[in-house]
Parts: sequence; C-alpha cells; structure tokens
Amino acid sequence: MATFGDWGWGNQFGEDEDEDEEGQSKEVSWGGRDGLIFLIDCTESMFDADDGDSPFELCIKCTKNVIQNKIISSEKDVLGVVFFGTEKANNPSEFKHINVLQDLDQPGAQRVLQLEALLEKDDNDDFGNKFGHSNAFALSDALWTCQNMFSNCSQKVGYKRVMLFTNNDDPHSGNIQLQKQAKTKADDLHETAIDLELMHLQKPGTTFDVSKFYKDLLYQDEDEDTVLADPAEKFEELLTRVRSKDHKKRSLAHIPLSLGKDLKMSVGVYSLVRACPTPYAIKLYSKTNEEVKTVRDRVLTETGEVLMPQDLKKYVVYGGRKIPLEPEELTEIKKFGDSGLTLMGFKPRSSIKRYFYVKPAQFIYPDEGSVTGSITLFSALLKKCLDRDMVPICKYIPRKNSAPRFAALLPQEEELNEQSVQVTPPGFHVIFLPYADDMRKLKYEDAPRANTNQIDKAKEIIKKLQFTYRSENFENPVLQNHYRNVEALALDRDEPDELVDYTEPDTARMDKRAGPLIEEFKDLVFPDGYQPGKKRKAGAAGGGAASKRAKNNDAPIDIDMKKEAQTGKLGKLTVPVLKEFVKSKNIKPASQKKADLIDAINDHFGID
Repeated sequence: MATFGDWGWGNQFGEDEDEDEEGQSKEVSWGGRDGLIFLIDCTESMFDADDGDSPFELCIKCTKNVIQNKIISSEKDVLGVVFFGTEKANNPSEFKHINVLQDLDQPGAQRVLQLEALLEKDDNDDFGNKFGHSNAFALSDALWTCQNMFSNCSQKVGYKRVMLFTNNDDPHSGNIQLQKQAKTKADDLHETAIDLELMHLQKPGTTFDVSKFYKDLLYQDEDEDTVLADPAEKFEELLTRVRSKDHKKRSLAHIPLSLGKDLKMSVGVYSLVRACPTPYAIKLYSKTNEEVKTVRDRVLTETGEVLMPQDLKKYVVYGGRKIPLEPEELTEIKKFGDSGLTLMGFKPRSSIKRYFYVKPAQFIYPDEGSVTGSITLFSALLKKCLDRDMVPICKYIPRKNSAPRFAALLPQEEELNEQSVQVTPPGFHVIFLPYADDMRKLKYEDAPRANTNQIDKAKEIIKKLQFTYRSENFENPVLQNHYRNVEALALDRDEPDELVDYTEPDTARMDKRAGPLIEEFKDLVFPDGYQPGKKRKAGAAGGGAASKRAKNNDAPIDIDMKKEAQTGKLGKLTVPVLKEFVKSKNIKPASQKKADLIDAINDHFGID
C-alpha cells in the first residue's frame, strides 16, 4: 500500500497547534514564537559571480527579504545570522572561522540596514578585509554555535530551525574526522528539536550532489521519502524555497476521521487561505508614548455597579417570557457530538458545484503522532479518491460545542515545480456544504437577451483575453502601500519603494489582443453614438409627449430589415421602427418589448 512519502509530503506541516479549547485532542507543547538562524557559507566560491549576483549576495538578499517579512507578519519571532568559512572569528565559544553577525533577537530596522550594507558594492568587495575567507572551518563548530544560540536565547522559542546556505556539496572532502563530527552534531540538533534545512545553490556548469555529504546530515522519517528540491541558481528560486520553509504551519485542530466502526485515523486541520487585513492602530498615551491597555466592564444601568461574570445569566424569550439558562444548560444545548469527521458516503466529484460555497475551505492531512498508521490509511483513501474521481461526504464537528455541518473532502494531488519545490500539497480540501435553509431562490426580471452573433463575438473576446491566473501572483496594493510607507519611515528613507499595482488591467495588452473584436462587439450591442458612462440627454425644450409621438409616427421604415437582421444589427434600431415594421408585415410578437420584437423579426426571416 502506498505511503504518504509517494507524494513527497515530508514534514511540510508542523505537529503543533495553538488551540487550547475543550474538545481538541492534542496537548500543546510549543511556544508562541519561532526561532530561525541563517547559516551562510562565506568561502571564496560563494563570491564567484560570472553573470549577475554572486551566491553570497543571493543569500544576503534572501535573508533580508525574510527579515522584512517577519517584521510585518511575525515580529515576535527571533532571527540570527551566522557566517562560517571566514578568516576572522566572532562567537562566544571562540570557534575558529565562525562569525556571528546577528545574534538571536527580534527583527528590526537596524538589522535590515546591516544586511543592505553588505550588498553595497564597496562593502561586498571589502568583505575579504572585514571577515576574510577560509576553507579550514569545521561545520560541526558552526552547528554547535547555532545550538548554543538557541540554548542561550533569553526568550522562549517554540519551533527552532537552522537554514544552511552553501554551494559546496563536499566541504570536508577527504577528512573523515570532520565528516563524523558534523554528522554527530546534526544528530544532536535533531534530538534537541532543532530542524536543519539545506538551502543549496548550484555552481555554474556543475551539479550539487547531496549524497556526497549533506544527505547524512538531513533528518528524514523512516516512513517518508521526501523529495529534496533542486539547487537554486536564481534569487527567485532561492526565495521560493526559503518561503516554503519560512514559518511553521500551525494546525487549527487535531481530530479523528472515522471511516466506519472501529476504523479511525487522526488528521490535522489547517487553513490554507486567510484574509490579511491592514494592521489595527495601537493606542498610545500622548505624554509618554506608552501603549494603553483597554479594559471593558459591564455595569448595572440603575446603580452603575460593576457586574462580575457570576452575576450574569443568559435567557431566551419564549411565549413572551424570559427563560433564564445556566451555563451548563447552554453547553448541553450546543453539543451535538464529539469533534471529528465521520464518513457518510461518497459522491462523484462532478456533484460538488461551485455555487455550494458558503465559507472558506479548510485542509486536512494525516497526523501520525496521535494515531499510528494514519499516514498509510490516509494516503490509500486519497489515492483511491483521485483514481476514481470520487469525493467523500462527511459530517464535520470542528470542536466539541460546534454545530455539525456536512462537508465534502475534495482530494488534491501533490504538485512540484521545475526545481522540485512543492507548489501544491497532497491532502483533502474540506468544502463546507450548504443546508437546505442556506439555498435561496431568486426571481430574475425579464431582460433583453443577446442574439447568436453577439454571443459568438463575446466568446471570441474571452478566448483572446484568457491568461493563467494564480492568486499568489497578485499582492494586495493597499497592504503593500501601507508597509512600504512604514518601512521607509523605519529605515529613514526619503521615499518608499515604488509600488506596482498588478490589480490594474493591462489596457495596452488587452487592446493589442482584442481591440478590433471589442469594437465589433460594441457595434453589435450598443446603438450609434453610444458612449459608456455618459448620461442620455433630455428631450428638446418644446419636445413633450406630443413631439415624441410625432417622432415615432415619422419613424423611417425604408430600412433593409432583412440585411439588418442577418448582420445582427436589429438591436441598434429604435423600438418605434421595429414596431412599425412588425405592424406593416402583420407579424405578431410575444410582447411589445424590444427583445421580443427582435426575436419575432428574426423568426420572420428564418434567422436563428
């Protein structure tokens, strides 16, 4: 039977969660902040630049980008930067060729400026004088330094990681002693819950062979066959890989998935998409700039007495009476069963319609830590659902006191990009299904219908303007403008970085692709002289109802109606003209509306 390693799942999602609500099955043991150390190779090979940036510059750019993102998204996380392979040493343990550039601390503006200085041409060229280069380093000393930094960190760190950047696939070639020491220290990192991630880069004209050295340093579960990404050559490739490892994915819950009697597995529930709002304003005391704490109390309106939680009760109105309820009674009323997913049956994938959407979907993957064998059972279910194009329908109770919902588990196969970096994880999307009460019946007003020529022309326009859409290619311009201005203030810059709003339509490209088609479509749909957004002018000063009737009576009927119908231009004629023609030919339309008049004339000439 297939295991989840067949999709290269690895440890893409973490095992921790921040929920302490009753009904969650797993106890939280992780802290609230992450720790990340960038361990960067500074040997001479990292500074070779045939065309563009050197590997070292790519690493510094990537580190700077992550720190800037952390300031915005996770300012409480702690980060550090360590160089190895330098001639000059700077570390508490006095290891040779190890230089701690930034100790573990929260990200800030000064750290960003320090990294920017390394990217300046003069400072980059002077790196050899400030730090130097050396191949006589011991990687075990670098890993030991990182471990000590986590141990000596004054703040409690939950998830600890070391990202190792290098383009040398065999740093201790021929030195078995240093290789063993590095392997032993990598094992020590794993035993102390510190993850080691390899961010390898590729030298021009060569390949990075992980099996030479680093394969023994990277920890993998025995039942997993994790696909290691290809070495990066460009900044975008390296940044994509770092972002995929940038933060711990925290689960919303760990719940059982029941497939039948005595057949259960454990799954973690995740939210893959969440709206990112503009940060709320923090209130400060005007005299000292200290943060103000907001306190909210409930008071009795008659006396102003502050009420405590035990003084409050809830009630429901029934038959004009207020029926008070105890907290225990409310809890019992809300309870519909234990939390979890219960399989109800299977439906074809085609039965899940887009209009069933009622709220954002969640995502589940197996939790081997709670129930052994969950990965095997989960992967077998996923594989069969993908093969047969079926969707499990389950009853879903997220938490103990949550209302039950029906949900469809939409299977998803893993996708990797050209560099073997996971783009789409394997698992099931939890699609919430509507109840009968959620479905609405809408009454549509009668409106003019498009004819065949107009529909065909619209199809041509749609084909010309199709493009590949991915949400991650479009940043929220409001958020980006906000953070660019804050960043400019923090870094003492004269003006913020230029913002490119990719939500704006590319009118030049649209005109190039479908400009003539759009003009033809406008001629078919709109009357002569029509200008979008321009209000219709009122009638002349003396033109009341009588003058309108006179105009209608004088409407010309010497138009070649057959030709107009064949070219699909009847919609450009006025209603009085159409009525006059219908009357003259003794045609009986369904009504006197313009759409029915056009349909009757088309039927008269035998035009579909």
